[in-house]
This record gives sequence, structure tokens and C-alpha cells, in this order.
Amino acid sequence: MSAPSTNPANTRRERYQAYLNGQEISFGTTLVAKYDRPGPRYTSYPTAPQWHEVIDTAAMHRVLAESNPQQRPLSLYVHIPFCEEHCTFCGCNTIITRKKTVADPYVDAVALELAHLARHLDTSRPVTQLHWGGGTPTYLTCAEIERLWGSIVAHFHCAADAEIGIEVDPRVTTPAQLETLRRLGFNRLSMGVQDLHPMVQQAIHRIQPREQTERIILAARQLGFASINVDLIYGLPHQTPGSFAETVDSIIAFSPDRVACYNFAFVPWLKAQQRAIDPSTLPPPETKLAVLCNTITRFCRAGYEMIGFDHFARHDDELSLALRERTLWRNFQGYSTKGGTDLIGCGITAISDINGHYIQNGKKLTTYQQALAAGALPVERGCHLSGDDRIRRHVIRELLCNGHLDGGRLRDQFGIELRTYFASELAALGPMMEDGLITIASDSLTLTPLGRLFARNIAMRFDAYLDRDLAQQQRYSRTV
Repeated sequence: MSAPSTNPANTRRERYQAYLNGQEISFGTTLVAKYDRPGPRYTSYPTAPQWHEVIDTAAMHRVLAESNPQQRPLSLYVHIPFCEEHCTFCGCNTIITRKKTVADPYVDAVALELAHLARHLDTSRPVTQLHWGGGTPTYLTCAEIERLWGSIVAHFHCAADAEIGIEVDPRVTTPAQLETLRRLGFNRLSMGVQDLHPMVQQAIHRIQPREQTERIILAARQLGFASINVDLIYGLPHQTPGSFAETVDSIIAFSPDRVACYNFAFVPWLKAQQRAIDPSTLPPPETKLAVLCNTITRFCRAGYEMIGFDHFARHDDELSLALRERTLWRNFQGYSTKGGTDLIGCGITAISDINGHYIQNGKKLTTYQQALAAGALPVERGCHLSGDDRIRRHVIRELLCNGHLDGGRLRDQFGIELRTYFASELAALGPMMEDGLITIASDSLTLTPLGRLFARNIAMRFDAYLDRDLAQQQRYSRTV
């Protein structure tokens, strides 16, 4: 693998081109400069900085009870926060320790949380999506994995077609752990790769040779995991279009079912570990966009379809089908076909999204364990969505998932008219229409292929909170 070039002249360009889902797109640097600004990724709306309400156990009980008559399916998320090492790029909620003794009491605490939640939920509601994230879920031993799984199935039942997934780190995941996971019923794996170039890996403190990743993928295939996802990040130190193209070509050769390619969120004022990264080694916006265009072209020409604004899936994958049918969904775990669920989060910092309420657990491990031992839930803060919040959440989700906003669906679901309710927002979108990012019809709004690259900017026009407190914008990464 060749070394990344450090000469800016090698990556400077006046125009960008990409082949996106069968269409050629082209645009200039002026457009990049115009839309490169801080903005949310909208894994939720309202976004987390707006969650100011204090939530206690009684409030959580009320939310759970109110959700039961709706009989929506359940989505369960379990957060395993532990990692052996700190990757400097990481923005996740983690606890870095090599003392594996912390895992066993944590599994005990999660078991208490699951049992408590089950007492207030109608557990006849099927679990259609189950995900373990982190941190590093395979920090747990095989015995701890089995014990945590046992706590879940003791109270909840998974639908026959449930997505049961887990994030694994190829550096620490063993064949025995994979065998255990598959035997228990896990059918999806997601693994972080980020970048395969040694210089980039050194800069982000994540040494993960190509062969290590390939071994895990081959082992997972042999065990019968139905879907394998690989995570990449563009915008990391020392990356160039050429160096990252080598990583993308290697990933294509591994033939994963899905790929997530995230824009690096460099927020050292929020994530202390990122202060170890020298900002001068980060590619400028023009280079990042060249990397993204290269990546989109390579994946789309290799038989993948771009999903949303940062995922790819094979043409025959159910995500691609959902995109074509405009039924794609998005939650805190990413893009999904399992929409309309109540999401129940377990573990420190885990977030629940239940019947129009966001509720988040506390961050401290000791406080989490103490609350559960005392018979309380470890909830800390949240947000009860207003009617306007629910409408705007629908709009933003439709734009980021399906690239289309249907006025008829707004009318049927919320009793509002697109052109009346969002008159000022549609007027503000005029420049984006002139730039070729969107088309606006009498009763719909559609992102163009070019607009998909600036989807976050388009969604921001419908955010009622974003301009109220400009200081909050410092919490967000740049959109380009």
C-alpha cells in the first residue's frame, strides 16, 4: 500500500465528479465552500443538545405504560462501553480499561435493567431488531455473552425475522466468540475498519492489518452470518483520495453486504482523546470531498447502492429495496428497514426512543449500577416531543432516508399542508434549488443525486432549534 501524499497540489481540484446510483454528478469548489458549515447528523430530532428535561424512574414508567396500547414492535439496544485501548478518532461513549473484571458486574446490572423494564412493558410485543454496540461488545467473554443473552430472552422474544446484530472489533474478537454469537442467534455483524493504511492507523491509534479484518469476515461467512457490515471513516489524518481508494478496493474485495462510510467528526472540544490528533494532518474539505466522490464511484460501480448520505448496500440488499420503495428508516443504530418500533436502550448512556419521547441513561458506571441495585432505573435526561417536533422529525427522516418528502403523507399523518406549514422553509430552499440540490413540485420535495451529498444541509433548513442558539452549533462536526 503506497504512502499517502502530503502535497496539497496532488489533491487540489476545481471540479468534482462521482457516479452515484447509476447517475453521473459534477460540481465545483464554490458549492463546497458555500455549504461547509457545522451541522447535526440527525440521528434524532430534536438533537441531543435540546434534551433538557430531567427524567426519573416514575416518568420512565409512565412512558412505558403509555406505549403498551400502541402495540408497536420493540427494538432493543444494549450498550457495552468497555474497550482495551482508546482510538483517538472515537466519539463513542467508552470506558477504557484492561481490567476485565469490570465486565461481570456490568452484565449483572444490565440484567437488572432488563428485568425492571420488562415489568412495565407488554413483552408480548415482538423484538424485531436487537443490537449490541459499544465500546467493544466482544470485550465480554463467551460466558458473559451467553449470560447477557440469557437475560434478554428471559424477558423478551425475538420475531422470526428479527435483525440480531453486534459490533465486533477484529483486533480482539476470537473464533470462539463468533461461534457463540452465531449459536445464540446473532445473524448480523458490524465491524470497524476506518482505514487500512498503516500511516492513518498509526495516527488514530488503531493498528488493524488488512489480514486481521479479512480473517474475521471469512470466519463470519463460514458460520452463516446473514449480513456483514464494515465501517469506514473519511477525513482522518493523512488520508488522500489515492490512499483511501486502496482501502475501498480492499473492502470491495472482502464483499461485505453493507458499508457505512462516515464523515470524521473532529470535535476535540467535546472529545478529549481527539486532542492527540494534529489538525494540520487532517485533509481540508476539498480533499475530503474528493475522497467521498471517489468512494461513492468505486462502491456504486462495484454493485453497491448509496443509502442515505453515508451508507452503501448491495443492490439486492433489503436496504436498497427499501430505498427504491421509499420505506427506509433511520434510528440511533443507523439505516434500517425496521421502522415504527419503540426503541429500548440498556446500559450506560443508552438512549430510548419511545412513543415520542427520548430518554437517556446516565454516563457514570457507578451511578448506573447503584441505581439498579436500589430498584430504580438509571435514566437521567430526555425530551418529550411536541407536535411540531414530531412533524419536523418526520420531514428530516424522510429527507435523510428516502431523499423525498411527500406532501400527501404529511397531510394524512399530521393533517397539515406542506406548502402552508413550511412556507418559510420552502422559500429559504430557493438557493438550494438554484444550485441543483433539490426539486420542489406542487406537493413534494426531492433531493437530486447531487443533493444527496449535502443532505444534512438540506435537513437543517427544517430544524426549528438550530438558529436559536448559535453557540450550540459548536457541538456539531462540519457537513463537508
